[in-house]
Amino acid sequence: MTSFNHVTETDLEFFRALMPGRVFSGEAISTDYDHDEMTEYGHYMPEAVLQALTAEEISRVLAYCNQRHIPVTPRGSGTGLCGGCVAIHGGVVLSTEKMKKVIEVDTRNMTATVEPGVLLMEFPKYLEGTGLFYPPDPGEKTATMGGNAMTNAGGMRAVRYGVTRDYILGMQVALADGSLIELGGKTVKTSSGYSLIDLMIGSEGTLGFLTGLTVKLVPEPRANCSLLMPFDDLDACIGAVPRVLACGCDPTAVEFMEREVIACAEEYLGKQFPDSSADAYLLVRMDGSSFEALRPSIDALTDLALDAGAKDVLLADTDERKESIWNARGAFLEAIKGSTSTMDECDVVVPRDAIPEFMRGVKAISRETGVRILSFGHAGDGNLHVYACRGDLSEAAWKKAVADVMERLYAKARALNGQVSGEHGIGHAKKAFLLESLGEEQLRLMRGIKAAFDPNGILNPGKVV
Repeated sequence: MTSFNHVTETDLEFFRALMPGRVFSGEAISTDYDHDEMTEYGHYMPEAVLQALTAEEISRVLAYCNQRHIPVTPRGSGTGLCGGCVAIHGGVVLSTEKMKKVIEVDTRNMTATVEPGVLLMEFPKYLEGTGLFYPPDPGEKTATMGGNAMTNAGGMRAVRYGVTRDYILGMQVALADGSLIELGGKTVKTSSGYSLIDLMIGSEGTLGFLTGLTVKLVPEPRANCSLLMPFDDLDACIGAVPRVLACGCDPTAVEFMEREVIACAEEYLGKQFPDSSADAYLLVRMDGSSFEALRPSIDALTDLALDAGAKDVLLADTDERKESIWNARGAFLEAIKGSTSTMDECDVVVPRDAIPEFMRGVKAISRETGVRILSFGHAGDGNLHVYACRGDLSEAAWKKAVADVMERLYAKARALNGQVSGEHGIGHAKKAFLLESLGEEQLRLMRGIKAAFDPNGILNPGKVV
């Protein structure tokens, strides 16, 4: 295991000279920096927090820390769910929260170049009037675009448009020794050697520090509508998904949700969901050039859903109706967190035809362990979010029960040819499950890649591999 040095007063003096007013140590460090959104995975206070403004500052910090063997943990908004942005080995947290510039929107090449701290929720306003949009749609809109890139975030629109990886054309990256390199650019294809940019995407800052990003944009759809399909049976609900995807309607999003999760969202938001008649729901969104152009797909999906066992098909074709559904969907995570003292998440992805069997397994695990488990997810791409909730269990009973639940959930996913993470990454919390999922040979190769990029191991140590 790599041995690291502590941050000294001499180190702090160097950082303060480089970044005046943006260096924090000791009691001046906010407790926000010692955890991410999943506090179940512990609190780790860094020795210093540095708020960068430029790529050059990041470069100089890394060069200095690499020479001094001080670990550096990259951090954006801290909205992760697996401990990826916490300083488990101390050292420095290097934050991009102030790097929020949209440098360019290039309508001719249909690209945008941004700093890594731009929030996903803020980016669309820079595209207003261009007729273009950025399709990746992770549920946490306060996340940074840099954080999305480093975890290859997915989201609800992935079934049609793909994930973050599919929209990254270029990166500026600071390597562990401080070197700044440019990967990719505005070209839409390349066969120029190994794809280093693809190694960086999803690496969680363990291979390099993202300092700039060029993303692909696409024409904005002029119309959209959503269909809410209530089912009395979860198997029937999820079983309809392959038919929805194969019917030729090209849905943008296909989400599933259970009544218990919706109830949590209703209480959290203080608003009623449009339907409360069923145990399970399928939510399908479609984009198109006009509502009239979508009408044949609406009719086809309605007939298909009713034939598959849906009790009804509710059409959301106004802003008010869409918001009543999608606002609830977007609040699921916070609503579940608000319903329990603590929880743990399983973020697996399984083949789409295995979703019903996996969900039956979830129900069985809940019954057998006595742990309340709530689920929702992206049925269109097999990415399921499963939350074990503590309830009134004692600390000791919870620790034992949740370890058992997680081991069983990941084992079920492996048995169905699934993977440990669909979109939230590995961080430090899921490393053991990554080994079980991929095996020692793949992990050996990954460790070799890590060593090539970061020989001293200072970049986000203890994460992924």
